[in-house]
Amino acid sequence: MRVLGIETSCDETGVAVYDSEMGLLAHALHSQVDLHADYGGVVPELASRDHVRKLLPLVRQLFQDAGIEAASLDGVAYTAGPGLVGALLVGASVGRSMAWSWGIPAIGVHHMEGHLLAPMLEPDPPAFPFIAMLVSGGHTQLVEVEGMGRYRLLGDTLDDAAGEAFDKTAKLLGLPYPGGPELAKLAEQGDPEQFHFPRPMIDRPGLDFSFSGLKTFALNTIQRAEREEGGALSAQTRADIARAFEEAVVDTLLLKCRRAVRQCGIKTLVLAGGVSANRRLRQRIDAMMAGEEGAAYYPRPKFCTDNGAMIAYAGCRRLLAGESEALRFSVRSRWPMESLGGGG
Repeated sequence: MRVLGIETSCDETGVAVYDSEMGLLAHALHSQVDLHADYGGVVPELASRDHVRKLLPLVRQLFQDAGIEAASLDGVAYTAGPGLVGALLVGASVGRSMAWSWGIPAIGVHHMEGHLLAPMLEPDPPAFPFIAMLVSGGHTQLVEVEGMGRYRLLGDTLDDAAGEAFDKTAKLLGLPYPGGPELAKLAEQGDPEQFHFPRPMIDRPGLDFSFSGLKTFALNTIQRAEREEGGALSAQTRADIARAFEEAVVDTLLLKCRRAVRQCGIKTLVLAGGVSANRRLRQRIDAMMAGEEGAAYYPRPKFCTDNGAMIAYAGCRRLLAGESEALRFSVRSRWPMESLGGGG
């Protein structure tokens, strides 16, 4: 089966073609970072309009890159949620319409299921069952994955997601949008001994997360340091605060992952979502899983953030299992992943 995947859940327009026998044939991505930079965050209406402008030209480019024509496709997959409703509707309406005009089935894909399955695009994919940590700007979740469509939520964020906390703290430090990667880069120059941030909720039982208090702690630390330095922070102080913040988030994520691995007795851990590209996090997780006599799996960095390849793969798996959408489609801003089922 050969499937066109479309991702438009937020601020990136992603498309890809996945073949069940040949693997990923091609993918293309348009980022809206420059469009939203002046606002310091995603403006939903601008995001939707940009998807309208870019999606069809990107699909045409994709077909050229893959050396295929629409007639060779067997299905279309599009992100149906969760995400920004206006942005989702662009990809869903275009994807469903193209499938109808080409006489092939279409399937709406859960955005986070796409992220969860992104490591399956790698040459050495994980085997079921595994524990997955989905960590991005909108989600921080631990999920027990028994197989495609068989998910059990182990822990969720009670407030800010880890990626959101990264972005907000980066903004407090005066870093450009998007802030998370910029904060991680700055943290490489920081001294981990200069500041100590709390590790939220690690002393409580369970696997839930909370990062809003860490963001407030960062604000108070920055304001105190500004008073001590008599104004704007020095470059080194900013780097030291970034390092302390990153270490706190990484420690918290690592401790919860270790707790989940031990609780479930599963030695395979998958990390996915934008924050999973963080180098410090990967180093610490690899070391932790080696100590647990297990292994960690990640998508390559370009497939950690939103992309069409993960949607094409997840859609291909569900279409092969006999699922498809009626002409009357829908999208969802919120969509619990454990409610999915199916997938073969």
